[in-house]
Amino acid sequence: MIVTRFAPSPTGTLHVGNVRTALLNWLLARKQGGRFILRLDDTDSARSTEAFAQSIRDDLAWLGMAPDAEEKQSARMARYEAVLGELAAAGHVYRAYETPEELDLKRKVLLGRGLPPVYDRAALTLTDADHARFESEGRKPHWRFRLSVDLPNQWDDLIRGECHIDAASLSDPVIRRADGSWLYMLPSVIDDVDMGVTHVVRGEDHVTNTGIQMQMFAAMGKPAPQFGHAALLTGADGALSKRLGSIGVSEFRDRGIEPIAVKALLARLGTSLPVEPVTSDAPLIEAFDIGHLGRATARFDEAELERLNASILHQTDHAAVAGRTSLSEPQWNAVRGNIATVADAEQWKLVFTGPIAPPDMPAEDMAFLAEAADVLESLSFGADSWSDLTKALQERTGRKGKALFMPLRRALIGRDQGPDMATMLPLIGRDQALQRLRG
Repeated sequence: MIVTRFAPSPTGTLHVGNVRTALLNWLLARKQGGRFILRLDDTDSARSTEAFAQSIRDDLAWLGMAPDAEEKQSARMARYEAVLGELAAAGHVYRAYETPEELDLKRKVLLGRGLPPVYDRAALTLTDADHARFESEGRKPHWRFRLSVDLPNQWDDLIRGECHIDAASLSDPVIRRADGSWLYMLPSVIDDVDMGVTHVVRGEDHVTNTGIQMQMFAAMGKPAPQFGHAALLTGADGALSKRLGSIGVSEFRDRGIEPIAVKALLARLGTSLPVEPVTSDAPLIEAFDIGHLGRATARFDEAELERLNASILHQTDHAAVAGRTSLSEPQWNAVRGNIATVADAEQWKLVFTGPIAPPDMPAEDMAFLAEAADVLESLSFGADSWSDLTKALQERTGRKGKALFMPLRRALIGRDQGPDMATMLPLIGRDQALQRLRG
């Protein structure tokens, strides 16, 4: 069974890039009938909060992407400690004592000599006596993972194809700080092993991390998941934008964007498939193929999202919005082609129930409307009332085109544009229509 995971840190709210990562993993799991896990990477106790964790859960629920299971790294500290001990015994991790200031000085010296600022592994030369001395001085070690040319350094990426790292050109990564807190790299690998994660889709900024983690999986003697690295999102102008780091689910909700619109856009960004208005997840899941994602940057355009949202609402059934609009099903069906958000539909409520304030019109149009009222009153009222009314008025007045239709539209709905009047007039009703035509 395919098992994917979304692993945000609960140190803030989800932004659009996080949502896309979650969506790709969710789609991959759903396409294959697998499991989608939410893993809260909350090892940073100073910044992680339950409030942020709950906001992540709420956002995923709003998007219709509730996970099949949830895990918290803060509950797994003993497991990380045990694996660290095993790796230390096997020589894959080691203690180091340099302070941040000392490490910064080493980097500057190397750069000054025109050399890459790679950690020199000085800590590997420490003796037991050195460790004892540091311990007696109250100096706590941080832990590094020892990269090796003898461990795997390449993988077949689900999106990018053949990838590799040059272990010799990288510093051995710090995996645990001197204060005992964990960094991202090793706990993530341990969790993927223990939780049976088979596929990981994340941003291309993690490519080097994946190469390092491939060595960690091997050091543990465990198979690595299949990794896919999606191109990062850019703004509509093609540039990386700070705006993309702030826009998120709460803003989508506030702007009246539908969850399915968010998914319909993000599921197709960076692929050769067209962005299409859909009213359910089914077509997105059916068409999803991780191989469709390309390496070119994917552009997120807020204007495109708004247009897509409107297109989706234009074909959304009343049952899907019944709890969010006071319009009846016939009223909703009449106006949905003229709205951009569900909230917009409420602006049409008074058009059906009254009163409305029609715009001022010239005297000749007012006389025409009075005549229209007389004609309407003489006709049987029903589904064909608009056609019967306009046909009779054209014969009696000689008016046609805008001169015929526009005064009627303005009087009956108070607007120059809007839904088909043949649909609107029966919903307004005979008495309301006569009252509006007679001013």
